[in-house]
Amino acid sequence: MPSSPPQNVWKEQKLDDMAYEVRDLFEPKGAEEFPYIGLEHIEQQSLMLISVGKSIDTISTKKIFRSGDILFGSLRPYFRKVVRPNFSGLCSTDITVIRAKNNSDNSFIFYFITNQMFIDYATKISSGTRMPRANWKVLCESKWRFPPLPTQRIIAAILSTYDDLIENNTRRIKILEEMVQAIYHEWFVHFRFPGHESVRMVESELGMIPDGWEVVKVPDAIIINPRIKLPKNGIKPFLSMGSLSENTMNVQNIEYREGNSGSKYQNGDTLFARITPCLENGKTVFIQFLSSDLDTGFGSTEFIVLRSKTLTPEFVYLLSRTDSFRDNAIKSMSGATGRQRVQEECFDKFHFAHPDKETLIAFDEIIKPFFKFIYLFSKKNENLRHTRDLLLPKLISGELDVSELNIMIPEAMT
Repeated sequence: MPSSPPQNVWKEQKLDDMAYEVRDLFEPKGAEEFPYIGLEHIEQQSLMLISVGKSIDTISTKKIFRSGDILFGSLRPYFRKVVRPNFSGLCSTDITVIRAKNNSDNSFIFYFITNQMFIDYATKISSGTRMPRANWKVLCESKWRFPPLPTQRIIAAILSTYDDLIENNTRRIKILEEMVQAIYHEWFVHFRFPGHESVRMVESELGMIPDGWEVVKVPDAIIINPRIKLPKNGIKPFLSMGSLSENTMNVQNIEYREGNSGSKYQNGDTLFARITPCLENGKTVFIQFLSSDLDTGFGSTEFIVLRSKTLTPEFVYLLSRTDSFRDNAIKSMSGATGRQRVQEECFDKFHFAHPDKETLIAFDEIIKPFFKFIYLFSKKNENLRHTRDLLLPKLISGELDVSELNIMIPEAMT
């Protein structure tokens, strides 16, 4: 059993002694534009930003935060949305801006707020009927055991190492995804594929396309919602709409449950959100996490499964990520306001230039390794998050004593 640090070193203190809420509001002075973070920009539980918005795009009241401040989702469903941006900007009033006091380490307070014990307590004392919120005044009065400042910095340095690795892998994923998108557009939008100089361009209903290519509609080349049999009994991977990403091909938050109701998918399939605003926000993923190509998963009825018929799986995913493909689907949406859905007939109206077989094979040989690397980096991040999340409560509570560890503390954390 790990030994706990001496009781007289870790002191019981109010949270108010360690950190405070920043309540500075932004007073607009014309059409000024600043980085903006809303709850929609923060990924649940990952401690990372999905994206950053522009303050000019929202007219609501905003809070001011500075680099290093802790942004904590104030609404109960979003208490796991916590980030610490390395830039200054504005954020939603549904976010609590927290700053460490001089006697505490900002990084340690950040990890303390992400700890499940704190989240549970914030949930317990949240107030409000329609959308319960964290009550910061009550949270400030709560008492917790905190280590001395040197130990705080050691704990923060250990946990930050994991987050730095995750951030590096995330950056690699972003670069690889940008590369495959660029290659796709170069080959199949601008028609500058290897050897294109010697290929004659011919007239088509889409304009000039390479000779030997054919203009087709989506169902001619892609199976829409392929029929897959899946037994009801047994635990299987399940994907909710929250599992689909807005800006990466990787799946998030895989559940495992019994049943077979909903959409079915296999490795190589693309999941395309059919409902507003998920489609407009870009929720689309590529399936490659199943144990084998024969395995099947299931999930929400609110996404459309796209499977290659005459193309390649990677081509289908990249096509579905294009603005023209998404815009065509958005135009077909119908239903009640806020719950509009894509009509599958829209795919009959979308035409594109189908490459010849040789070009597809050459493209697949180049692109497939990129997709595999993206998945491998994603798996590494999943393992890093799992290890970090196992360590975090043990370190924050003092169950693991790190006070005697000889760890180099980055200058930025002192």
